[in-house]
Amino acid sequence: MTQEQRRFSTQAVHAGEARPNPYHAVTTPVVQTSTYTFEDTADLIAYKKASVEGERATRGEYGRYGNPTAWAVEQKVAVLEGAADCLLFSSGMNAETTALLSFLSPGDHLILTQDCYRKTRVFCNSLLHRYGVETSYVPMGDYAALEASVRPTTRLIFTEIPTNPYLRVMDLARLAELAHAHSALLFVDSTFATPYNIRPLEHGADLVLHSATKYMGGHNDLLAGVAAGPKELVKTLREVQSMLGGVVDPNCAYLLLRGLKTLGLRMERQNENGLRVAQFLEAHPAIEKVYYPGLPSHPDYEAAVRQLRGFGGVVSFEVKGGMEGVAAFIDALRLPLIGPSLGGVESLVEQPALMSHYELDPEQRKAIGVSDGLVRYAVGVEDAEDLIADLAQALDRVGTLNS
Repeated sequence: MTQEQRRFSTQAVHAGEARPNPYHAVTTPVVQTSTYTFEDTADLIAYKKASVEGERATRGEYGRYGNPTAWAVEQKVAVLEGAADCLLFSSGMNAETTALLSFLSPGDHLILTQDCYRKTRVFCNSLLHRYGVETSYVPMGDYAALEASVRPTTRLIFTEIPTNPYLRVMDLARLAELAHAHSALLFVDSTFATPYNIRPLEHGADLVLHSATKYMGGHNDLLAGVAAGPKELVKTLREVQSMLGGVVDPNCAYLLLRGLKTLGLRMERQNENGLRVAQFLEAHPAIEKVYYPGLPSHPDYEAAVRQLRGFGGVVSFEVKGGMEGVAAFIDALRLPLIGPSLGGVESLVEQPALMSHYELDPEQRKAIGVSDGLVRYAVGVEDAEDLIADLAQALDRVGTLNS
């Protein structure tokens, strides 16, 4: 069996790592240094020549330009995504903002699908706007509106799969065809899906980004981001990163490398848990609506089934009783912790109206589609029966309060 024929979890364990490792260690070492030395001038010249010719580094020069522990992560993620190259960043937002800054210039136009991460919207409306980049937002699933938004200056289309928080799923091949017909790039944030559930590059995306803080790390103990794609695009990102400095330290890279090895195992459980929790919630009388792409009731169910291997571990839903009812429900839960992230082995729950949109008034929240009754539940790897029993007792308690 060639390396290319290996399946996902085999690649997650073995890809990108040397054999044997230095000192014959099983794990890739943490290379804890900021500066690298050269044997002599000839060694330095050989290194510089390879850098100019665009060869992947096999040794370091300075910590801001790369680290061997980080390179192992990059090579592993590149294999998992089916990408020619990959670059590791200090956070998912750093990966995303660096990518947008690298490929957009004053006078350019950017299109975002509407149901996107709030900080992405804030970045585009403030910093990018200040630098002369215009942004348009189009409704999810409205391909006619998307095409109508394209201008001669459109350089980039950006979407998430699935989106946050309503888990919408666009047809990536259709998006890629539209973008490329207008000489624009398609960037996809695939944090919620992970390469286990979809590889956007195979559907025509030009660059795929992740907050590796989430499922890739998997243990709520690190901050990191990645961008994967063709060598020429990643080379541009690497050049910009060397100036902006959004790199990870080697200890963080080591934690991420460790987390990636169990990504397939964790995603199998979180896909299963997500679907079972969504099915339970949809049948419960205290729930107004459930947003989960694995349910036939979801508006993008057909696109999700066609593109995704699994539907992920995030379930969004609306609890009857408004903001107070949601707060009572969340406080009655015993297993998930209240927190703003997702993708770890522990289940987390949040009320977006209070957690991520607290500073907005109800009308502002309504305008961007965040209702007072919305809950985002990021299931972990606990037993589904326990998660469901906990949800049931919390919903029963809220039902008693509302009766």
